[in-house]
Amino acid sequence: MSIWKKHYSLAQLNQQGKHCAVGHLGIEIIEQGEDYLKASMPIDHRTTQPYGFLHGGISAALAETVASVAGFCCAEEGKGVVGVEINASHLRPVRSGFVTAIAKPLRLGTTLQVWQIDIHDQQDKLCCVSRLTLSVMNI
Repeated sequence: MSIWKKHYSLAQLNQQGKHCAVGHLGIEIIEQGEDYLKASMPIDHRTTQPYGFLHGGISAALAETVASVAGFCCAEEGKGVVGVEINASHLRPVRSGFVTAIAKPLRLGTTLQVWQIDIHDQQDKLCCVSRLTLSVMNI
């Protein structure tokens, strides 16, 4: 059973983030399943810390982006979402290539949503796990 209440194409979702931090970081929504949304992000000068590893804060930005887009698409028409709390556990460093993030809902309430986001490297190794709480509000 699909969780989506709003239906946008991947191109439409990516267009929304084109002229903000999402576009600057190279985050792209690449896949939508029945109960998940998947995004990718390159590892380059925009996303690494001074030692050449993926910056932990940028991993959190990727996690918040993919789950927020998913949360928006799960909210009723006329509703939007904003982040309330995020955590991220960095499990493995990444130096190059790209990472993918998959957001799946843990709870889809009318006023609060909780999302689990797993970030993998190109070898499909888990490098970060994150949880995001979103508040659902009128827009």
